Amino acid sequence: MTATATRSTYHHGDLRAALVAAANEMLEQGEPLSLRALARRAGVSPTALYRHFADKEALESALAVRGLRDLFTDLTAGKAAPSTPKDVTELGVRYVRFALRRPELFKLMFGRECDDQDDERVRAAAALHDYLAAVMADVFPGSPADDLATAGWGLAHGLAFLHLDGKLPKDKPRAVDRRVRAAYAAILPTTN
Repeated sequence: MTATATRSTYHHGDLRAALVAAANEMLEQGEPLSLRALARRAGVSPTALYRHFADKEALESALAVRGLRDLFTDLTAGKAAPSTPKDVTELGVRYVRFALRRPELFKLMFGRECDDQDDERVRAAAALHDYLAAVMADVFPGSPADDLATAGWGLAHGLAFLHLDGKLPKDKPRAVDRRVRAAYAAILPTTN
C-alpha cells in the first residue's frame, strides 16, 4: 500500500480500514508490527493512527477480527450448506488450509485470549462458533451440536497448529488434506 493510496483513502473517511489492511500486509510479510512502523508504512502521522487504535493490542484485535471474518468467508463463501459428515470434514480441511496459507494472521487470531471487551471481536468469534454449531445440528440432528462444534473446531485447530509448529509436515498440501480427512473420519459419527 502506498502512502498516497492511504492518504487518499483517509480523505474518504476509511483510514482505519486502510491501516488494518497495511498491518495485515506487514504481518503476512513477517515485518515487526508496531504502531510507529504502521504509521510510516501507511504514510500517516502517528497521531492519525492513534485516533483509530489506542495501542498495539487494539490494532491486533482489529487484525483478529479481520482474520476471523476472512476465515468465516473461506469456510462458507460459494459453498452449499454442509449436509453430510463428509461436508463437515471439508470444513476442517478449509480451516487448516487457511491456517497454513496465512500463518502469521492465524497465530495472532488465536495466540492469546479473546479480548472480551472488543465487541466486534466477540461477535466475529461468536459468528464462527454459531455457524459451526448450526452445521452440526443440521448434519447430526439430536446430537449435542455445541459440543460437536467445539470438538470439530478443536480438531481442525489442533491439526492446524501441529502443522504450523512443525510437529506434522506441511510441505505437501494434499498430504495435509488427507491427514485432516482421516482425523475427522476417525471421530465423526457417520450416521444421521
